[in-house]
Amino acid sequence: MGKVLAICRSDRRGTQKYQVQEAVLKENWGIEGDAHAGNWHRQVSLLAFEKIDEFRKKGGDVDFGAFGENIVAEGYDLKKIPVGSEVRIGECLLRVTQIGKECHDHCAIYNQVGDCIMPREGIFAEVLKGGTIHVGDEMEITPPSAERPFTAAVITLSDRAFRKEYEDRSGPVIREILEAKGYRVIEQILLPDEKVMLKQQLIRLADQRQVNVIFTTGGTGFSLRDITPEATTEVCDRMAPGIAEAMRAGSMQITPKAMLSRQASGIRRQTLIVNLPGSPKACREDLDIILGPLEHGLGILRGSDTD
Repeated sequence: MGKVLAICRSDRRGTQKYQVQEAVLKENWGIEGDAHAGNWHRQVSLLAFEKIDEFRKKGGDVDFGAFGENIVAEGYDLKKIPVGSEVRIGECLLRVTQIGKECHDHCAIYNQVGDCIMPREGIFAEVLKGGTIHVGDEMEITPPSAERPFTAAVITLSDRAFRKEYEDRSGPVIREILEAKGYRVIEQILLPDEKVMLKQQLIRLADQRQVNVIFTTGGTGFSLRDITPEATTEVCDRMAPGIAEAMRAGSMQITPKAMLSRQASGIRRQTLIVNLPGSPKACREDLDIILGPLEHGLGILRGSDTD
């Protein structure tokens, strides 16, 4: 059991949060009056008091809210809480959506003392049930249940679609199929054929959002701009060649051109990454081949979350 030691909010982005004694949590929004609340997955930020205390003992003179945290909690090592866990504070219920964050622009605290712990120690959550929280409230965290739906992300790689020269048709097709099968698609992204950008998104989705499976579409052919397999290989800890081999073998029964696909599949931590071709028709065919057996592998990966 943990405890809420501080509640913080800010009226504008880019300003330090200040402490309040209580706050209203709004469902699917966040803390009422907080600049970072909204209809997205980082509605409420939490930081462990123990990590702030460690920072202070190293000479950092910081108040609660200095790192942009909404809730300072005692009693949990928050960064070890898996995504999908539920956080209960009084009558309110939150669900953890992300561990840590990217820090592109150093905050005022970093510029002042040379470090900021929020990107590596903070967690983010969405509000499932609203209500009022108070300083001193008890906080209880429940790990995600084994019966929860698999989470997925879909990334389309296409220079022309990214430039809005034509519509992305493959990404929506993949999402439709996954949601019909019971997957919870938490992000759908459109990118140009740029390796660095793709790698950044794959790493973020696997490490911070801990998504169960990422499907990419496009960028698997012979063109010099087709870099999806290389980006996938570079970010994965282990490869899973059988998935791509099964898709190629099945697709070649329909068209011999399937042999030209360089698609790859691999695992980063507990996230499976699967490359699909750029054609909506080919995506349907490949998903029809692999989705059934794939759930067994996803179940194995999910079971290793707490190992």
